Amino acid sequence: LDEASLARAQLDGVTLTDATLRSADLTDANLSNANLRLADLRGADLEDANLEGANLSEASLEGATGVTVEELEEQAASLEAATMPDGTEHD
Repeated sequence: LDEASLARAQLDGVTLTDATLRSADLTDANLSNANLRLADLRGADLEDANLEGANLSEASLEGATGVTVEELEEQAASLEAATMPDGTEHD
């Protein structure tokens, strides 16, 4: 799903484990309670995306835009070993 346009998509509860969403447009997408474990979200646009309760453990978010580390920490259920947008690894 590299460069897929999923803006405003209703993906709540979806399982996208190990999915490749590099540079995907997820603007305003509802990803609440989604399982994005091991997902490749490098360079994805997550502006105004709902990540409430999402599992982002071991996901790669390096270079993702539209979301801050703080917003991810507030919303996601898990960020264990995820690579954050700034390139750091989350505990």
